[in-house]
Amino acid sequence: MYSHNMVGSNDLEASRKFYDATFQAIGGKPGIQDDKGRLIYMHNGGLFLVTAPIDGQPATAGNGCTIGIAMANPEQADAWHRAGVEAGGTAIEDPPGVREGNGMKMYLAYLRDPSGNKLCALHRM
Repeated sequence: MYSHNMVGSNDLEASRKFYDATFQAIGGKPGIQDDKGRLIYMHNGGLFLVTAPIDGQPATAGNGCTIGIAMANPEQADAWHRAGVEAGGTAIEDPPGVREGNGMKMYLAYLRDPSGNKLCALHRM
């Protein structure tokens, strides 16, 4: 359904450090920077981009927005979470672990990136 996700950043170098670490923790490659200054991450057929807002206004995190990143297993989610915290992210919500409800069982880990964007590592069990 989705072609890509893009988040805003007020500090692309802090974002590069965070996203390089989190994507490499799950087998991805460091981001590349295009001629417009955007950071581009390609992993498992998806695109994730980080950019300064095109309108010149400060980047802000969307209130109520979460970007979910699929994980192969709980160990990968833990590695992603650990790498994110070590690279300047903030652990939020409950600690990484199993959540059950509505007949579903998932392993979740939540972070905010250095710009405040909310991310969730998700493995359906």
